[in-house]
Amino acid sequence: MISFTTPDRRRFMALAASTGLTSLLAPRLVQAQVSPVTPPLPPLAEASRQAWIFTVPLAENALARARILKDNPANTLIHKRTLSDWQDRFITTPNNDTLYSVAWLDLSAGPVKLHIPPTGDRYISAALIDMYTNNFAILGTRTTGNDGGSFTIIGPEQSTHSLTDIRSPTRWVCLLIRTLVNGTQDLPAAHDIQDRIILQAPTVAKPPVFSTSRNASWQDYFAAAQDLLNETPAFATDEAVVKKIAPLGLTANSRFNPGSFSAAQAAEIRLGLDRAKSELANRSTLGAAHNGWFWPKPDLGNFGQDYLYRAQVAVGGLLALPNDEALYLVAALTPEQQTCPAGKHLLLHFAAGQLPPVNAFWSLSLYEATPDHQYFFTRNPINRYTIGDRTPGLIKNPDGSLDIIISRQKPSTAQQTANWLPAPLHAPFGLFLRTYLPQPALLNRTWNVPPLQLVDNS
Repeated sequence: MISFTTPDRRRFMALAASTGLTSLLAPRLVQAQVSPVTPPLPPLAEASRQAWIFTVPLAENALARARILKDNPANTLIHKRTLSDWQDRFITTPNNDTLYSVAWLDLSAGPVKLHIPPTGDRYISAALIDMYTNNFAILGTRTTGNDGGSFTIIGPEQSTHSLTDIRSPTRWVCLLIRTLVNGTQDLPAAHDIQDRIILQAPTVAKPPVFSTSRNASWQDYFAAAQDLLNETPAFATDEAVVKKIAPLGLTANSRFNPGSFSAAQAAEIRLGLDRAKSELANRSTLGAAHNGWFWPKPDLGNFGQDYLYRAQVAVGGLLALPNDEALYLVAALTPEQQTCPAGKHLLLHFAAGQLPPVNAFWSLSLYEATPDHQYFFTRNPINRYTIGDRTPGLIKNPDGSLDIIISRQKPSTAQQTANWLPAPLHAPFGLFLRTYLPQPALLNRTWNVPPLQLVDNS
């Protein structure tokens, strides 16, 4: 086990803190319009379009793996030991609720054993994510309970004599563990949990260095994609799309040959890539806005054959959890709400007994937006970055309801100040609601987040 040191911090945060859909569903994106109907592509262009969309998750995961393994061996657990605050500027939309532990597992040399200690009433989850970014197993509070346990993870080609072994569909697996922290005073206890997580695994060699961006030339990208497909073959349930991309020469155990295409064919391939990237940028396909909040699609985190959504999440919210583990909602702020001028504040009013229905925890986070549309916690006079079910000192109304106040200036009353989530003095901002272990009322949307109201200061 490794506690990450300063040189590791950027790479760890780049992988861990971006998990989830918060950056993908940022306010500027939920206002995107539906793209116009586009004409069919020529056959080779269509193969290029589908191949890029299908393989982007492999490429994004391979880049994330390379960042972690640059200075850390595979099959080794490393820990983040601090909660994020306004000084964390390494990755957009960090979370202020959990500590992360991460390992990239190579199962080719044999089974890996994971021991999770008892955590009492503390939420913990250990997500096992294949190279195609599907959560094929989640261990912890929701599924295996809080009494801990030992688990054996095996690769796709390994034999097993136990029905309780967890089989990965791919050789490489990202293990991402989230451990809930109830404020800075709770960090020592959370560290103790991390220290008692044990990973037993064989020593393995590092994979070849992967550094090819999804925006590389088509020659370089598809050559790299072919290598990744050789390392991680497509599943049997993906056979239909594998046949569709075969005209590119992307077949099992082969080598991509860009020189085999004529100039006209190369133009078709580029046309297909352009169409794929345009589809990826169309956020109208990501989910639905309701009551002023944006909801993800039901197959988040375990995508099946929803290849476009899988690619969109890989690019904008890599390693997102499925909705039944954590449902992420993003406020679709109107221009007037975004301005939130002096003399006014945003009010999020939860009626009595109508707080987010969860079995773990919920939190509302506020981030300031940078000119290039990244989101970070904002420096503020009370060092508060979230309000949630663990926030001390909140004051409810006499009828049991709860008002959360979002404003750029400190409120004038004691109760409003107690329930204040500070916004930056001048910068635009975003609001993100995280709900962990959402109850059925959230999952089936019989409970909805109340709409945000822009009201005058009292």
